[in-house]
Amino acid sequence: MIQEPETLYKLMILYMLDKVNFPLTNSQLSEFFLDKEYTTYFTLQSVLTELAEAKLISSRQVGNSTHYEITDDGKEALGFFVTDISSAAIADMDEYLEANKFSMRSESGVVAEYFRSSNDNFTVHCSAREGKNTILSIDIAVPDEGAAEDMCANWRGCSRKIYSYIMTSLLKGNADSGE
Repeated sequence: MIQEPETLYKLMILYMLDKVNFPLTNSQLSEFFLDKEYTTYFTLQSVLTELAEAKLISSRQVGNSTHYEITDDGKEALGFFVTDISSAAIADMDEYLEANKFSMRSESGVVAEYFRSSNDNFTVHCSAREGKNTILSIDIAVPDEGAAEDMCANWRGCSRKIYSYIMTSLLKGNADSGE
């Protein structure tokens, strides 16, 4: 039986990351652990750092958000100790993941960020992922930071429509010819 609460939190994070086929964000993990009152924010951040340092999870920064995925070593470790997670905690995690999987997948799969490029312009990078596969990635040059911010803010709501338009246009060749 697990004596250290931090060890349990590590296993729970590994469990959650193993149950989904897309990265979970720091805010998604925090929402679960804090809403269910498993631990504090600072303890959770410490546990995530320790998991990343041990290479049991990988993290990548996307805009202002950190995305986490389980590594092969993390899957192996979870396999050894998954039975140490209580059935009540597993039920809580499964319920949370089931109730939120569509919004979590969308949140972690549709990303827009911008950066300053040459000549005082900005580049907006928009992407959409399905699982671990990128299905659309666009870089757009814009003249000012305000336009870049607006495009990033609108990407989530427009990404499906843009993807559909691009696919339809390229597959059927029926793009508007107005220039």
